[in-house]
Amino acid sequence: MSERLPVTFDRGHTDDLLDFLTGSPTPYHAVASAARQLDKAGFRQVLETDAWDGTEGGRYVLRGGAIIAWYVPAGATPATPFRIVGAHTDSPNLRVKPVPDTGANGWRQVAVEVYGGTLLNTWLDRDLGLAGRLSLRDGTTRLVNVDRPLLRVPQLAIHLDRQANEGLKLDRQRHMTPVWGLGTPREGDLVEFLAGEAGLAPSEVTGWDLMVHSVEPPAYLGVDRELVAGPRMDNLLSVHAGTAALCAVTDRDLDHVPVLAAFDHEENGSQSDTGADGPLLGNVLERSVFARGGDYEDRARALAGTVCLSSDTGHAVHPNYSERHDPGHLPVPNGGPILKVNVNQRYATDGAGRSILAAACERAGVPWQVFVSNNAMPCGTTIGPITAARHGITTVDIGVAILSMHSARELCGAEDPHLLATALASFLS
Repeated sequence: MSERLPVTFDRGHTDDLLDFLTGSPTPYHAVASAARQLDKAGFRQVLETDAWDGTEGGRYVLRGGAIIAWYVPAGATPATPFRIVGAHTDSPNLRVKPVPDTGANGWRQVAVEVYGGTLLNTWLDRDLGLAGRLSLRDGTTRLVNVDRPLLRVPQLAIHLDRQANEGLKLDRQRHMTPVWGLGTPREGDLVEFLAGEAGLAPSEVTGWDLMVHSVEPPAYLGVDRELVAGPRMDNLLSVHAGTAALCAVTDRDLDHVPVLAAFDHEENGSQSDTGADGPLLGNVLERSVFARGGDYEDRARALAGTVCLSSDTGHAVHPNYSERHDPGHLPVPNGGPILKVNVNQRYATDGAGRSILAAACERAGVPWQVFVSNNAMPCGTTIGPITAARHGITTVDIGVAILSMHSARELCGAEDPHLLATALASFLS
């Protein structure tokens, strides 16, 4: 672990992160935001149904809420290894059910399902918008984002629950249904409203993937503005940093192919066609090798030399609950990226992986820290072990230390997003 090094804090990077968070209320919006940044850097989208070429340049594939981007440098051979930054685009939240229009006792409500391990109480009494994608009759999709107060999950007044402060108990089915108006619910109300927001006729909409989000914008926090509070930092902070890092290394002389792999559905196990446990990354890497004239042998050689930094948020030491942390590993905000270690392979890091992060940070002049769970507390996991096991590639779990993980609004150090992006650019270069 390095000492604090003199690194110039780029507040412009963090400002851009705040815009990215605001513009990315869903995984579908997040990959669209990342794609726009890649377009500006000279990347071009390729379709999975098209034939690919292996010429020099940047490319990316979009599938639902996932994006895989890579840059083929001059002189790359079929056996040239990859350097991958992995992340995920999804966050715990409330998602709209297939039959959304509901209500009772004169209230119009929207039926929702709990997605991932969300802190339910953080969604109470919060002004909520609604966003996602609409699937149309012609087979296309349309993004929609109502980024204004539309929904609210009202908490029961303390007069009707005198024990609330002694332990709030929320029933996911009965207590988490947001209100959005008064009157009698009518089938089709929500879709009709969202179709109008997207400039569509209701009859055009035949499917939807919708989720609620807090409309309170991300912001700097603290007397010295050294913290940032905002939604979906787990894990759009890493998606944003990885995109910036990939865009920063495309004009350099490289002996590997840099890759950004941002998956959906990490928060519920990654088992989907857009998740890390699906075939998407492996297909893209293999097709990249074959497009450069390679065969199975070249693919095996390329993957044998490949390294992945799986970047996800981790736990900063909580000042009010320090006993929940390992006393020898207390990551702090603005202390730089964290190396995430768990010997039971909840994280994929080993000693060699530690050296990979140390080298990247040393080249970049970036400090770094180590996170290990308290032995008495269960450890979370990431896409790291899945990536290592599925593709047989060296994988290291890293990230940024935050507070309030899985809350509707999380907290990190204002310098850490820039420090992470700088370390990732060093790794990719």
